[in-house]
Amino acid sequence: MTTYPVRTRRWTRKEYRLLGERGVLPEDEPVELIDGQLIVAEPKGRPHVTAVALTAEGLRRAFGAGWHVFQQEPIALDDDSEPEPDVSVVPGGPRDYLVDHPARPVLVVEVAETSLDFDRHHKGSAYARAGLPDYWIVNLLDRRLEVYRRPGTDPAAEFGWRYLGVEIFAPGTAVAPLARRNALIAVADLLP
Repeated sequence: MTTYPVRTRRWTRKEYRLLGERGVLPEDEPVELIDGQLIVAEPKGRPHVTAVALTAEGLRRAFGAGWHVFQQEPIALDDDSEPEPDVSVVPGGPRDYLVDHPARPVLVVEVAETSLDFDRHHKGSAYARAGLPDYWIVNLLDRRLEVYRRPGTDPAAEFGWRYLGVEIFAPGTAVAPLARRNALIAVADLLP
């Protein structure tokens, strides 16, 4: 019996969009495109949903006018990646992104329960490779905020990049986004 190696097919953002437009992937299908691969998103329990809402609310207060906070909406990292971070902050307003998804959010946030390892390594490497300056993980398992900054190359990382700076913030502490250094956000306000 002849065996064949397992082959996968990589997708581009353009092809991914066509899958949705043609009904191959229903709009509510929980998948996102990361480095040419269709990744099934984790199920969202109530703590996850609550943390996303709390984080978006806190970031809206911190950033204010002139910024838009997206919740679970796609971003255009590159030709092969269109992830849907739980929260992202971009300059401008919703009408500024009618033609395409935002490409360079100033902050992306993932809320992690069962996806913690994936968010740290897989998504973190993709965000670092795209040069996103500020990446946060609301870690529901350990009840803390992980802040990743300074993207840099690392051949051992998933996509050859990782964040060189990592800080951990517990409830009772506060953190400021790089794009709004004067706006402190209490970690406890992000946790359910």
